[in-house]
Amino acid sequence: MKREYDVVVIGAGPAGSMAARYAAETGAKKVLLLERDREIGVPVRCGEAISESSLKKFVGVNSQWIASIINEVRFVSPAGYVVDAYTPARGFILHRRLFDHYLALQAASSGVEVITKANVEFVDEYKDGFRHVFVDIFNEKYTIKSRIVIAADGVESRIARQVGIDTTVKLKDMESCVQMLVGNINVKINRIEFYLSTDLAPGGYLWVFPKDENSANIGLGISGDFSNSKHAIKYLQEFVKTKYPDASILTTVAGGVPCTKPLEKIVDDGFMVIGDAARQVNPMTGGGIALSLAAGKMAGEVAGLAIKEKNTTADFLMKYQKEWMKTYGAEQKR
Repeated sequence: MKREYDVVVIGAGPAGSMAARYAAETGAKKVLLLERDREIGVPVRCGEAISESSLKKFVGVNSQWIASIINEVRFVSPAGYVVDAYTPARGFILHRRLFDHYLALQAASSGVEVITKANVEFVDEYKDGFRHVFVDIFNEKYTIKSRIVIAADGVESRIARQVGIDTTVKLKDMESCVQMLVGNINVKINRIEFYLSTDLAPGGYLWVFPKDENSANIGLGISGDFSNSKHAIKYLQEFVKTKYPDASILTTVAGGVPCTKPLEKIVDDGFMVIGDAARQVNPMTGGGIALSLAAGKMAGEVAGLAIKEKNTTADFLMKYQKEWMKTYGAEQKR
């Protein structure tokens, strides 16, 4: 590991890996990608669904990380009425662990240095064209200089807060989400299901996304306004017990998903925020993979250009924020 970099990306999810890759391909010679967990892609905190068109636009399609191909959607109303929709456009349920590995490997093949088990503790102020990144790697402390730091550290984004960017989310705009990977069930492998009911998921919805004929990601999100009276996990446990009494629960993950507008400020001197950290999530569905891919590519290209032009000020990096709002801002308005 070097002591000085052009770009340091914090977080190796889809947004982070894309940003690192495109920064390297656009003009940055020394790019470092840091991941807090011991392995990229785990734990999977995601429904793993994405449209075929989004994949083809940004990374292409590889059958190794496609779990199921979707061309049917079922909606179940509060009263139990069922509406089935069929579409020629296809969607995919991913193997996110393999997908995230692929994105990180693409970044590495473009010259990015990738380090896991790297916990970034602090990023200091911009001074003399650099920010210092203080990181713990396997219990060893390091201080790294970087011309640009890109925060892709998820919805909590401690790093953006440290830099002075307001990441506050109102309770009503934060969905409390929980998901189980459920086995020993029978599901239709080409159909995703949505349950819309205040009894099942008040202020949100419940989903069933098949991984194969006998397993599925089953999860739900409830509005923060309802999360105090009954926890999301209780709603999900009750649904699974009733709908799939013989199911085996293979994994359970939980977390918050911001269903709100993107942050008003996503750049500063030598600093950019992307993905969930920037609230770049579909405010209606909570889906974020496609927007994370888009944000990572866009931010990475601007970062690489900034290094090439030797201008890492907020004024220059604002190209990313302006392009984001021009291209995707309307999609994120509520």
